[in-house]
Amino acid sequence: MSTDLDSWYDRLHAAVAEELPAAVELRHALHADPRRSGDEGDTAAAVVAALGQGEGREVAGTGRLVRIGTATGPTVALRAELDGLAVQELTGVDWAATDGVMHACGHDAHLAGLVAVCRAVARVGGPAPLLALLQPREESAPSGARDIAQSGLLADEQVVAVVAAHVQPQLTAGVVNATPGPVNAATDEFTITVTGHGGHGGYPHTTHDPVLALAAVVVNLQQLVSRRVDPTVGAVLAVTQLDAGSSFNVVPDTARARGGLRVMRESDRSALLTALTEVAEHTAAAHGCTAEVHSESNEPVLANDPELARAALPWLERAGVEVDDTWRSFGADDFSHYCADARGLMLFLGVDGGPADDRGRRPGLHAPRFLPGDETVGQVAAALLAGYLAGAGLLAT
Repeated sequence: MSTDLDSWYDRLHAAVAEELPAAVELRHALHADPRRSGDEGDTAAAVVAALGQGEGREVAGTGRLVRIGTATGPTVALRAELDGLAVQELTGVDWAATDGVMHACGHDAHLAGLVAVCRAVARVGGPAPLLALLQPREESAPSGARDIAQSGLLADEQVVAVVAAHVQPQLTAGVVNATPGPVNAATDEFTITVTGHGGHGGYPHTTHDPVLALAAVVVNLQQLVSRRVDPTVGAVLAVTQLDAGSSFNVVPDTARARGGLRVMRESDRSALLTALTEVAEHTAAAHGCTAEVHSESNEPVLANDPELARAALPWLERAGVEVDDTWRSFGADDFSHYCADARGLMLFLGVDGGPADDRGRRPGLHAPRFLPGDETVGQVAAALLAGYLAGAGLLAT
């Protein structure tokens, strides 16, 4: 089978190269006319037209599943995201968006690279059935990936492996990452409401101050990660919003904090949420107040299938890219929802996000000046081709 895949690689690599000029033009068109989460119908239609394989199946509102060719049976899916962000673009290129929505997370390059690979497979064939998964609402809740994963449509399409690629300016430009196992964190949002007894700011002894209690809660929460989680695994607990009071001389009755919890292991998730509640309640009680904690789960841990990740490495190396198999991030991606029911592989691509500012800082994801070069389209295509071949090899064993 490896000899057969070698032959397929040569043909598909050459075919993808032929598709790249048109794919770059598509990237420019998508970048200039982005759509917000949940309103991606025009973007999906443009990509479907570029694929040239029919309308496909509508999924999760504005998403599409498009089978490449007519082959059926166990299938590899390539996923790319349709939505942009509510960001006013400041890149200055002549194909910049101008309406307050921007592809500031690389989705335009992801889509264009996917199209290049799919058109190549449509022209010269491939070692396994291929499905283009055009996913809406990656940047907002409810998650498009969650809806697709729960719909049962991937099972209907016999998808057993899902592959995606994502630009990542925290990696050295040109490096492609394929880490086996956990690579992105699970995320939870939490709100802590501390209730006390308000009153006049000049008579604090007559109050139970929820602001002081909440401040102590926030400080005490910072010990949880360092003392409750294996430091070789890690976690992130961040309080990012505080809300209390309406006047400098009034102690309010309530104070609220909001934040997020990110873990690489589900066992740490449940343990830390329990500990967060205990710390909040007991710290508030020490100040004569009460605390209520509400949490909401977002994305699960994104764990790459180890066999699929390892199988992609030789194809990435054959493409001439520098490969990394150790990088992890406490960022999150709803691609993780697909990994519960299929082999999943998220490949991260090191990119230069754009010109540096006067302090030497380059734009990062979601920044208004973030704009990887057009060579990124070819890098995405090379990564997706490697993942497709890796999936095809595993399907054949």
